[in-house]
Amino acid sequence: MATAAATAGRREKVPGSTRRRRRAGRIHVGTAGWSYRDWEGVFYPKPHPPGFDPLTYIAQYFDVVEVNSTFYRPVEPDVARRWIDRVAESPEFRFTAKLSRRFTHERDTAFTRSEVATVRRGFRPMHDAGKLGAVLLQYPWSFRRNEENRMWLDDVTGAFEEFPLVVEVRHVSWAIPEFYEELTERGIGFVNIDQPLFKNSVKPSSTATSAVGYVRIHGRNYREWFRKDAGPIARYDYLYSPAELDSWATRTKEVAESGAEDVYAITNNHYRGQAGVNALQLLSMVRDEPVAAPEPLYAQYEEELAPWTYPA
Repeated sequence: MATAAATAGRREKVPGSTRRRRRAGRIHVGTAGWSYRDWEGVFYPKPHPPGFDPLTYIAQYFDVVEVNSTFYRPVEPDVARRWIDRVAESPEFRFTAKLSRRFTHERDTAFTRSEVATVRRGFRPMHDAGKLGAVLLQYPWSFRRNEENRMWLDDVTGAFEEFPLVVEVRHVSWAIPEFYEELTERGIGFVNIDQPLFKNSVKPSSTATSAVGYVRIHGRNYREWFRKDAGPIARYDYLYSPAELDSWATRTKEVAESGAEDVYAITNNHYRGQAGVNALQLLSMVRDEPVAAPEPLYAQYEEELAPWTYPA
């Protein structure tokens, strides 16, 4: 890590940062996931030093990570406890976790009590330890506001109401006052997203409907976003420019100033560490000062990172 003397001269205002405002909530910035093969030698050192742990490593630079694996399969309680142990040296670190696709994408049949119980059991160790910032309900663009989907969403949020919930919807049919009022009444957070904008896409926003604010930055890969056979690498292959991120730094601060106690800003454009680059830039912008960057990432993206970060 850089010494205090080495960083003392780096605290000037950085390019593209937004004006500092008084805000009510704490802003946490991090990436969606931490386990990617194409991060080796880009975000993570290669070869790994003795005893290297990628989760412990990423917690040195960010204070939140969004767990992706729980979308595909419920986490076992023992695994969740080990995650907590691995970030023990970063007491302010938090996890957010995606709810299983069984409750967001696989809606042909009703979910069961057993399926709910399995997911709850995996989330509880993080929740009980004060490490679970939010459970993310990510719905696809095809999930439009109609009576059937409203009932489904009501059933899902009721099943997991013991946890701090945030809802991501991508179709503009949900962007009406009644929906925001429903979320506010139930203490459920609204997820403000950046995505490729097509007809009927939810637009960028800075809305807070609960004590938990949430921002997700997906990238703007218009060519691949709706292509059916596009894999996650292609769909999320995008590097934001500082000018594109600056507006999201402003929105993130606005969410914090709107009453949210904790705001989680997550970058999901994960290909080759681009999420790390943009998360560090965003973190620098909301803090209005340069931040430490992993040395391998800085070496790969020095031109993009130099004004906002310094190599650790």
